[in-house]
Amino acid sequence: MSRPSRLSRPSRLSPEDLASLSENLREQALFRREQLQQLSASALTRTDALLDRQSPSRTEVRVKLAASARMVLADVEAALGRMDRGDYGACHLCRHPIDRERLLIVPQARYCARCARCQQARGADR
Repeated sequence: MSRPSRLSRPSRLSPEDLASLSENLREQALFRREQLQQLSASALTRTDALLDRQSPSRTEVRVKLAASARMVLADVEAALGRMDRGDYGACHLCRHPIDRERLLIVPQARYCARCARCQQARGADR
């Protein structure tokens, strides 16, 4: 008798969990799109352009906020894509299920806690 593949059900999420996580991700995506729109709109106003010339740090903050919002939006959209494909909740490295609790906290998580620590350690070594 063969055991079911781990990938057949990548995480221990109920249909209710998946619905809630999907809604959370869609809200995050909407928020980030609005944030990017506001950041680009404020950069276009004459007053903001004048203030930006007078304060380069203001421009730097806006650029960093926009870059962060784009990164989070990409992660959120990727998670929604994984949901659509049916492989949401599987770690990108080890392919084991990502803990339900981790996904409830970080719904766009790509890695299980163990692999995330390994990724962070590699990044710190560089």
